Amino acid sequence: MAELSFDLTLAHPGFRLEARHRGELPGITALFGPSGAGKSTLMRVIAGLERGASGRVSFGGTVWQDSGRRLFVPPQRRGVGMVFQDARLFGHLSVAGNLRYAARRARGLDPEITEEAVIDALDLAPLLARRPAQLSGGERQRVAIGRALLSRPRLMLMDEPLAALDLRRKAAILPYIARLPEAFGMPVLYVTHAIDEVTRIASDMIALKDGRVVAAGPVADVFARLDIDAGGSRFEAGVILEARVTELDSRWQLMRLDLGGQTLVMPVAPVEAGARVQLRVRARDVLLATRRPEGLSAQNVLEARVEEIIEEPAAAFAEVFLSVGGRPLRARVTRAAVAQLGLAPGQSVFAVLKAISFDRRVL
Repeated sequence: MAELSFDLTLAHPGFRLEARHRGELPGITALFGPSGAGKSTLMRVIAGLERGASGRVSFGGTVWQDSGRRLFVPPQRRGVGMVFQDARLFGHLSVAGNLRYAARRARGLDPEITEEAVIDALDLAPLLARRPAQLSGGERQRVAIGRALLSRPRLMLMDEPLAALDLRRKAAILPYIARLPEAFGMPVLYVTHAIDEVTRIASDMIALKDGRVVAAGPVADVFARLDIDAGGSRFEAGVILEARVTELDSRWQLMRLDLGGQTLVMPVAPVEAGARVQLRVRARDVLLATRRPEGLSAQNVLEARVEEIIEEPAAAFAEVFLSVGGRPLRARVTRAAVAQLGLAPGQSVFAVLKAISFDRRVL
C-alpha cells in the first residue's frame, strides 16, 4: 500500500481543476465523477502527461512534481502504467509482439513481472498469434492491460478503460481488473463515471465534481453520503451492504444471505456458502411500508428504522435514510408518500427490495 498525495491547480478555457487529496491507495481506488468533472485531467497530471498544472504530486514518498521547487519528473520516470479508453496497441505486431515490446523496454526494472504471469492472469494465451484487428474490444483491452503490466509500473492508471465496451464485455473484463492488485502487488487508480464499475471492483474512491475532490474514502462510506450525488446521479444513489451467503438453492437458482440476522434472497452467483458478498442496493429499488406487506412477488422484506428524512422542496422526492440491524439503507420516495405514511425519524418500517435489484461483488 502506498500513499498518493496531490495539491493541484490547472486552468483551461471553461474549466478549472483545484484538486487536493492525501491518502493510501489500497488495491483499486476509483476516481469517480460525471463527465467534465476533471477525472481524466487529474489522471494525466498524475501520470506526468499534463505539464500545465501548478502544485505538488507525490506517490509512495517520491515527489513527482513540485512547481514551487521547479521539479517535474517526466512520465517515463514515474513508474506508472497507463490504460486508456482505446487500447492503443501496435497494429503491425501480434499480441505476443505487443507484450514483448513492453517487456523489453522495462528490462531490469522492479517490480519483477514476467510475461508468463501476465499471460496467465489475463488469459491471453489463445490470443498471442493474433493481430489487434482480429480481437474484440474486450480482448484488446486485456492485451492493453497486459502490456501496461509488463512496463513494470509501481502504479497502474486506468482511464475509463471499459467506456467503449457493451455491458456483456464489461462484465467479462471486470474480474480481470479486480484481481490485478493481489496478483501483481500494485495499486490501481481507476477513472470511471459508472457506479456499477466502482461497486464491483473498487475498495476506495475519490469523487470529483467541477474540478474539486468532494469526497474520499471506502466505497461504502462515500457512496452512502448524500452529497455523493454531486458526482453521480440521484437515479443511481444507494448504499453498499456486506452480507454472508448462507444457502444456495439449486432448484430456484437463488441464494440466501444473512444481513444482520435478516435474510436476503437474490439470483445465485458463482460463490460458496459462507462467502461474504458486497451488494449495491439502489435507493430507487427500495419501497417502504408501515406494516409488513403480504402477497408480493418481491422476495425481500426487511425490518428497518427511519434515521433521517431529507426532502427536496423544489422536487417531488425525498431521501429516507434507514438502519437495518445497524447497517445503512436508503430509499428514494415521493414527499407525498412521506406525508401519507407519516414517516418520521425513529419510526419502525418495512423495506421491500426486489431480488433482482442488487449489484454484487465477492469479497
